[in-house]
Amino acid sequence: AHTCPTPSPQELEEARRWEGARDVRPLEGNVRRWGGLLLPNNPPYNTGAFHFELTFSPNHPLEPPCATLRTPIYHPSVDLEGRVCQLLTTHGHWEPTTRAVQVLQDLLLQLDSPDPRRVLRPDVARELQERPEEFRRRAEEHTRLHAEPRPDP
Repeated sequence: AHTCPTPSPQELEEARRWEGARDVRPLEGNVRRWGGLLLPNNPPYNTGAFHFELTFSPNHPLEPPCATLRTPIYHPSVDLEGRVCQLLTTHGHWEPTTRAVQVLQDLLLQLDSPDPRRVLRPDVARELQERPEEFRRRAEEHTRLHAEPRPDP
């Protein structure tokens, strides 16, 4: 089977129809770089929206894309550069049949339910486990200060 090195227009269409994100589009006309807004469902992040970028490998779909958050977020699985610890896009778990929208869904799920086993910021993970109220307060404040305004439904 011939694989196309860029995500298909159908994949983009699928991502655009998904209600967990808004405004999904290629950045600067580059079909290998998508941007958009992720809309978390759960507190402490559901008061804001978060810019993401999805970069597809030149070997797509044989290699996983890479998701980064461009909006700062106070989260144990997202580092200060916006890199996300996503199991789905690690080489052991990636399947060439995985759709771009599934990567975004996985990312949103991870924002909604922080997993203490997938940690890029140990201090934040520790706070989440040992002082959940404090974690929530900080994350809410951080979201209020840094997140994008939530678009209308």
